[in-house]
Amino acid sequence: MAEAQTTIPAGSTTSGSIAVAAESTVATRMSAPPSYDVADFPVPHGREEEWRFTPLARLRGLHDGTATAGGPDLKVDITAPEGVTHELVDRDDPRVGKAGKPVDRVAAQAYSAFEKASVVTVPKETALTEPIRIRVHGEGGTAFGHQVVELGAFAEAVVVIDHTGDGVLAANVDYVLGDGAKLTVVSVQDWDDTAVHCGQHNALVGRDATFKSVVVTFGGDLVRLHPRIDYAGPGAEAELYGLYFTEQGQHQEHRLFVDHDTPNCRSHVTYKGALQGRDAHAVWIGDVLIQAAATGTDTYELNRNLVLTDGARVDSVPNLEIETGEIVGAGHASATGRFDDEQLFYLMARGIPADEARRLVVRGFFAELVQQIGLPDVEERLMNKIEAELEASAA
Repeated sequence: MAEAQTTIPAGSTTSGSIAVAAESTVATRMSAPPSYDVADFPVPHGREEEWRFTPLARLRGLHDGTATAGGPDLKVDITAPEGVTHELVDRDDPRVGKAGKPVDRVAAQAYSAFEKASVVTVPKETALTEPIRIRVHGEGGTAFGHQVVELGAFAEAVVVIDHTGDGVLAANVDYVLGDGAKLTVVSVQDWDDTAVHCGQHNALVGRDATFKSVVVTFGGDLVRLHPRIDYAGPGAEAELYGLYFTEQGQHQEHRLFVDHDTPNCRSHVTYKGALQGRDAHAVWIGDVLIQAAATGTDTYELNRNLVLTDGARVDSVPNLEIETGEIVGAGHASATGRFDDEQLFYLMARGIPADEARRLVVRGFFAELVQQIGLPDVEERLMNKIEAELEASAA
């Protein structure tokens, strides 16, 4: 299994080229600064750093302004425990966009085109014992959306966002955590095979707050997600986990950015993917920036990919940029490879058929991430989905 890894111990700095997988590059930069205005972003042509892996022709016009909302409505259903409020607000509501501005043309288009933003609020010092569930179901139309989840100080919540059905969706999601709050978000992309989904996920993590994100991507013709972390105070922590299973012809792209601009904050990223089928294409970009003011930072990011068949392609690029030597630690790693023959031989030598041994290896590969969810019904559903994907490939 090929691997590229860089680790910078406490008190050290780095300079020169950054170790990456797939190709050598420096930390990626967007072609335009963040903005709410679509006009501030040029129409991409595929040569730009942030678009070079994305098949623009499959975006259904989300990138060039030709996509317009219409067709069957996107259905959004929210189930929340008592005490949680849910509102539909206009874009001038101060909570909308508080967690971060759009960073590319599609996100700006989504911001300028949504009609009403959905705001879910958990009051301060409220510890929910049941998850908030947001179900998003497409029926073939084109839609733009904006979702806000806000936790007051010392509140605790789990949010599950489920995407199913067909259609074209561009949406921004904001997570705003007050001081000492704890939020776990599970975002599942289980679209039909012809769906297109682009989303920017912005998290603003307050002082001593903890944010955990689990992004799961199975379906869709094209899924392009952009999780981003910003810190609003020292002592904040962010854990970003991701699981994707890319099938024949699918394009699944996850582009992460963690902006350490505040002292004594922590981030940890682990994304894992499996690919099978001709022209299955997965892209993972992991950018971590430690600014000069972010002394005491502790960060690490990891991406691993398991290629199950010929004809699949992975682009994995971890980037780490450090502007101060006064850190606890920083590092990144990426690895892509096929099944470990020794693992398969070990299982088959004990009487386990080859297909079953293959399933066991993949289940073990993903089990660590699925267990981060902490909701038995969601965990069981995802493991069953992985089993179904493997059975379909073996048929």
